[in-house]
Formats: sequence, structure tokens, C-alpha cells
Amino acid sequence: MPGMAANPTVFERIELPKEEFKIIWLSWIIPEKEESLSAYAERMAEQITKDESVVLIGVSFGGVLVQEMSKYLDVKRLIIISSVKTKHELPKRMKFARATGIYKVLPTGLLNYITHIEKLPLGDLIRKRLKLYQQYLSVNDKDYLNWAIQEMVCWNQDQAIEDIIHIHGDEDLVFPIKNIENSIVIPKGTHIMILVKYKWFNKHLPELIQKGKIAS
Repeated sequence: MPGMAANPTVFERIELPKEEFKIIWLSWIIPEKEESLSAYAERMAEQITKDESVVLIGVSFGGVLVQEMSKYLDVKRLIIISSVKTKHELPKRMKFARATGIYKVLPTGLLNYITHIEKLPLGDLIRKRLKLYQQYLSVNDKDYLNWAIQEMVCWNQDQAIEDIIHIHGDEDLVFPIKNIENSIVIPKGTHIMILVKYKWFNKHLPELIQKGKIAS
């Protein structure tokens, strides 16, 4: 499951042995009016074939969603990347947004803003970054974005799910590593390391799925 507003092509460089694994990309659907994250997760879980050995992998807000989905499925392995396991791992700015309700007035036309910014005279590095955002962020529905921001900021999970595998970068600016407990730490890993550290994931994900750990 990709991150907030992202499409599943964020996983396009993830390659697992085809004789062992069948990869299914999940995409965001538009939430129903006032739908809870739990109810949304139940709807998403209905897309999963329940007679197969299920492994859920989610990035960022997608990591939060797969944790909620796991409550409706018999899951062999639950893996989150660049995400959080409980509300206690959220950064201070998100806790502040929750306490004040400021998230309710944030502008959410994300892709429209990117389109306008791209028309400005920009340096090559910034323009390249905007192209990256446009490539992978495709869900621009305002209702979805408002819902997703609220559910992320107000996620109320108090205890980590048992045996969850958490992979996190030590340079993640969205969810700083200082707030994260019990994770596999990727050196120089950023919040988008699923894109740039794909070789690490291709090497280690099969072992994590099969054994739940990486051999030392």
C-alpha cells in the first residue's frame, strides 16, 4: 500500500522471486462520507484473497492503513516502511495539529499547487523534485486528502501490533527516527527510500517475509 495520495508505482522497482511471491499493488479508493479509518480498512481488506498466505506491506500513511487492515485478515507478516506503529511515534507538529485542529484548515489541492509552482522559474533540482512528486502522487481528490490528513494526524493506536516489522530511515524528516522504537534502521534512508533504496528491499524483503528477521 503506497503512502498518502501516492499511486502504487512507488513499488515498481521492488522485485521478489516470482516462484515464491505474488505481488498485488493496492490503490487508494475515495472514502465514503465521514467514514472511519477502521471502516475504510475493512473495505480495503475485502480486496484480499483470504485463502492465501497474506503479507501486508505499507509505506507511510499506507503503513497505518495496513495495520488497520490486518485487524480484519489472517496475516502471515505485517511490514511497514517509513511509517509509525502508534500515535506516540507521531512527530510533535502532528500532535500539535491534532490538539489544535489546525489540520482542518490546511489547503489540500496538492497536485494543483505543484502544477502552478512548476510554471515558475526554478532550479533544476527543484524542478526534478516536482516531477518526482507528479509521477507518484496521483490522488488529488479534495475529500480524500482532507480525510487522509485527519486520519493520519488523529490516528489513535496506543500499542504496537505484536510481531510487526518496521523499516525506517535515519534521515526521515516526516517521521523522525528519534520518535521511532524497535525498527530496522536504514542508514541515510529518507521518507522516500522505497524509491531510492530499492536494492536493499529487494535483497532483504524475501527473508523478512519468510523468517520475520534478517540474519546477522
